Amino acid sequence: MTFIKIYRLLYLKVYSTTMQHKTTISNWIRFIVLGSFCWGTSYYWIKIALIEIGPLTLVALRITLASTVCWLWLLISKTPMSIPKNIVGRMTIIGTTNTAIPFSLISWGETRIDSGLTGLLTATVPLFTILLSHRFLKDDKITLPKAFGLLLGFSGVVLLLSRDLDIGKMQFNLWGQVAVIGATFCYSISSVYNRRFLQNQNPMVVTTYALSSATIIIWIITFFVETPITFPNIPMTWFAIVWLGLIGTTLAYPLMFGLIHSWGPTRATLVTYLIPITAVTLGVLALDEILDWIIVVGGVLVISGVATVNWRAWLPTLWQIFASKKDYPFVTK
Repeated sequence: MTFIKIYRLLYLKVYSTTMQHKTTISNWIRFIVLGSFCWGTSYYWIKIALIEIGPLTLVALRITLASTVCWLWLLISKTPMSIPKNIVGRMTIIGTTNTAIPFSLISWGETRIDSGLTGLLTATVPLFTILLSHRFLKDDKITLPKAFGLLLGFSGVVLLLSRDLDIGKMQFNLWGQVAVIGATFCYSISSVYNRRFLQNQNPMVVTTYALSSATIIIWIITFFVETPITFPNIPMTWFAIVWLGLIGTTLAYPLMFGLIHSWGPTRATLVTYLIPITAVTLGVLALDEILDWIIVVGGVLVISGVATVNWRAWLPTLWQIFASKKDYPFVTK
């Protein structure tokens, strides 16, 4: 019950109107835990699990655990689980584009590329989201700063893709990088689709149904692609699966929802800056991955591009740190 109480506190804690935009210690704790502890470490644990099991089996076990815990949470918290019939299909689309496809592509990609590089490439989600939002959302168009940010970010992607041109590994590693970029594109599709069609639904209910549909889809594919399925025998592999299922998936959602409630959805995306830093650091220190100038420069370009397209999000945050509330012109009620 302790885990449920903590989970409920993280998800249901409501901030008053006066606290809506305030950068409190609890918000920064959520920010750091989410970016570094939950999502930033996921690429390391994926790499560990892939030593023993296949990428699809890993994804299937991970989201099976996550969806099971989500259902238990809904039952224990007595959250209404009924949903309109006309959005069941939409939740399946979310489960496919936000979980089934990207989780599979990232896990498969990590069989070919480093975990740190994977973390850097997934940081491009906001860049693809900007492109899709311009096309499909009326209130989110590309401006000059966003265009410059896109140029910076995708320049970094091109540089990262060219990393192995001189060492004869291009074909092997390139497909891994393309798979991860495909995953980020799927995340962007899911983000725009969710904003357009599922904005008024309970996020935990949407998450639970989406994870459940993704679980069914992945197990069907896994039985065809990775037969015979190899289940883990090593305790460390099971630990990696539990970490990815509980910490990297289930716990991450209430943290993100709480951050969105306090900071708003745009400022909450600042968490994407911590993920690649944590992923690269863990990869170098724990997995002996190579940190060369291409990773550094490419990473700086990608993060700079994301920062540029999201300047309206991080500038108020920095201002709030160094200025008093009365001098905080970016906050409006």
